[in-house]
Amino acid sequence: MQDLLSLRFLQGSRSTVLLRAGILIALIALIDWYFENNISFGFLYLFPMLMVGGCLSPLQLALVAALCTGLTEAFDPFQWAMSEGVSRLVLTFAAFVGAGLFGYASARSRRNAEQHLQQVELEAALRRKTEEQLDFLISSSPAAIFTLDAGGSVQLANQAAHQLLAVEKGKLQGQLIGQFFPALARVPSSQEAPFFHTEMECLGRSQDERMFLAHIWFSTYQTMSGPRLAAVVFDASEELRDRAESNLQQVLTGSKVLVGALCHEIRNMCGAIAVIHSKLSRDKNLAANEDFSALGNLVGGLEKMAGLELRQTTRPLAESIDIGSALEEFRIVIGSSFEESGISLKWEQPPALPRVWADRQALLQIFLNIAKNSERALEGRDERELVVRTEADQSSVMVRFIDSGPGVANPERLFAPFQEGAQATGLGLYLSRTFARAFQGDVDYEPQPRGSCFVVRLALASQPSLKLL
Repeated sequence: MQDLLSLRFLQGSRSTVLLRAGILIALIALIDWYFENNISFGFLYLFPMLMVGGCLSPLQLALVAALCTGLTEAFDPFQWAMSEGVSRLVLTFAAFVGAGLFGYASARSRRNAEQHLQQVELEAALRRKTEEQLDFLISSSPAAIFTLDAGGSVQLANQAAHQLLAVEKGKLQGQLIGQFFPALARVPSSQEAPFFHTEMECLGRSQDERMFLAHIWFSTYQTMSGPRLAAVVFDASEELRDRAESNLQQVLTGSKVLVGALCHEIRNMCGAIAVIHSKLSRDKNLAANEDFSALGNLVGGLEKMAGLELRQTTRPLAESIDIGSALEEFRIVIGSSFEESGISLKWEQPPALPRVWADRQALLQIFLNIAKNSERALEGRDERELVVRTEADQSSVMVRFIDSGPGVANPERLFAPFQEGAQATGLGLYLSRTFARAFQGDVDYEPQPRGSCFVVRLALASQPSLKLL
């Protein structure tokens, strides 16, 4: 029966199949009427019933089956008898309906199978396309990408991984990752171990014994063959060198400022001692005393030694920078810390800001010093909020830090070095103002009815006078 459904005359559009079935029904009725012998051709109606089974609904199939049953009985050569005729009608109708329902179910199954096949083919095509894109992405990625099995052996690795580890192309598969990244080899990979999706920094060693700092993003996952680990590795050695050099430069600059501030205080003290020494020298007895004269010389020498001031050498390397991107970087630096402290951080700035004249690292340090002061001031407060408001005028850009803290009791001594009561050295605001003034900016305190407000003023990079610095 199933093979009959694949015949050409059973296929085509709905109207074509119905037309063919109608012609076949009429032809069978004509043959059954023409041959008046003891042979019944009613069984031939099973074929048109199979044909219309794929085109009509079950109710419509019952009507066609009733028509075929009527035609079979109308041209049946046997005598009608109530005891035999009724059962024959029922059986004939049931046979025709069954044939039609079989064709109906077969056609529906065929349509479902075709739709499923089309869906599978579409998904397979999309999967192939995705795999091609993923394969191209992995192979062309500048970052090293590889996968490991449960034993820590490399399964797949891209070209960047071979280059990073100085391994000939195609020779990395099957090698233990522990010889290149010992820390990564210690990641648990058993069935009972938790799944990881994290990052870490560790030392890496290439095959040619070159050491480098590796920044690794990795995750573990489960397959039918067991646990697997996928990792993306980036050589952060250059970033480490830049970071170390930048930190060293900041330390050196801060040290110069610190020494300058200390020498300034020593010179003030020496000046006061010199004044007293000058008054005491009026006493003839003291003036003739060699020890007293030596003391004056020592104070004078110490004053000359303490004459160190902050000169041009203490200035950061100022340049034209994008203040918007600097604020975005600062937001990333303090965002998580303020969120953990429960401090609401609000940013108010126009969509476009002019470029300013500053040293980027020193400016970030200024922002961080002021923000950390506000964070400490907001500890234990019911309302904890810091607003960073940026405004620009024709000559400068102003970044205000407005917090809801207790305010400042003695604002006149805010920027003095070595303040009493400070949590650290008492140099944070002093260094911040010194850095800002080194690139023609400034840091000031603006009194508020509640809380405190520090403003960082930065000169525009388009100022003609700045280009000569």
